[in-house]
Amino acid sequence: MEIWINPACAKCRGALTLLDAEGAGYTVRRYLEDVPSQDEIREVLGRLGLEPWDITRTQEAAAKELGLKDWPRAESARDRWIAALAEHPKLIQRPIITADDGTAVVGRTEEAVREALSRSRE
Repeated sequence: MEIWINPACAKCRGALTLLDAEGAGYTVRRYLEDVPSQDEIREVLGRLGLEPWDITRTQEAAAKELGLKDWPRAESARDRWIAALAEHPKLIQRPIITADDGTAVVGRTEEAVREALSRSRE
């Protein structure tokens, strides 16, 4: 199991606390320092079953500078969104937890973190 975090994020710290309390084995990826490639973002999106706009933090300053709210949310614009996430990793919703069963969750709630845990223990 891997968790993409921003250490300054309270939701990320909460997810780590829960994983530690449950004795989970995981790897931390500080994705602002170890920026995921476009291919890695595509892989995680596939595991999440989401589109890039679904995991984009649209209220971030970079999103406003790029005018993301006006970008089409369509297959034809998918690569543009992925490129923006790779170029501006702060736009990626967090934390993202990849489970051992090949799926992933955005672990913003305790329930989502527990879901990733259950998928990694089966």
